[in-house]
Amino acid sequence: MLRIARLNSAPEIFYSLQGEGAGIGTPAVFLRLCGCNLRCAWCDTKYSWAEGVSVSPEEAAGLIRQHDCRRLVITGGEPLLQQEGLVNLLRLLPEFVTEVETNGTIAPCPELVQRVQQWNVSPKLPHAGNAGRECLRPDVLADFAALPGAWFKFVVRGEEDWPAIEALGLPQERIILMPCAASRAALQAARPAVAQMALRHRARLGDRLHLVLWDTEKGV
Repeated sequence: MLRIARLNSAPEIFYSLQGEGAGIGTPAVFLRLCGCNLRCAWCDTKYSWAEGVSVSPEEAAGLIRQHDCRRLVITGGEPLLQQEGLVNLLRLLPEFVTEVETNGTIAPCPELVQRVQQWNVSPKLPHAGNAGRECLRPDVLADFAALPGAWFKFVVRGEEDWPAIEALGLPQERIILMPCAASRAALQAARPAVAQMALRHRARLGDRLHLVLWDTEKGV
């Protein structure tokens, strides 16, 4: 079984545009799993930490296929807490190109490595507020860095975040800096400073397209 986040009393599976990371703007079906091993202060999907809806892989695959799109983004929460269920789901969806969004604290099993085309890894910096938790795992991040389909997206507040990013030794060309913002107005205010930061460190500037388009609305 899979534990899927609940949105309007239904499993959160919806069709939209990828709002973040290397595939920004790409149409995809989104599957949001519930449960997370971190507790980021600025998380905009805290409802996904709670108990969700238990759905079989077969039922989830049917709901995903209702959308006329063959790109799947698995997000959370932290999807890699449910690796066995994901392996069973993806066996039923061989025609899908799949992205997994993860906080980079849990290594994927070999079956998922073989089946997932893109990893959107978002390591959490100290300002996320995960005191006393293993929010940065250099060993796990090194495993992801060895995968050509892995990108590293950092939510940043300013230049003071760069030393922690640089210390991880990740591939420079696959680092994305995204402003810390939970609303359209906050994103607009934060974007210029992060753009300058990206220029200084030759990193990619990320955005939050879903905030630009829909602000704080959920399920889009």
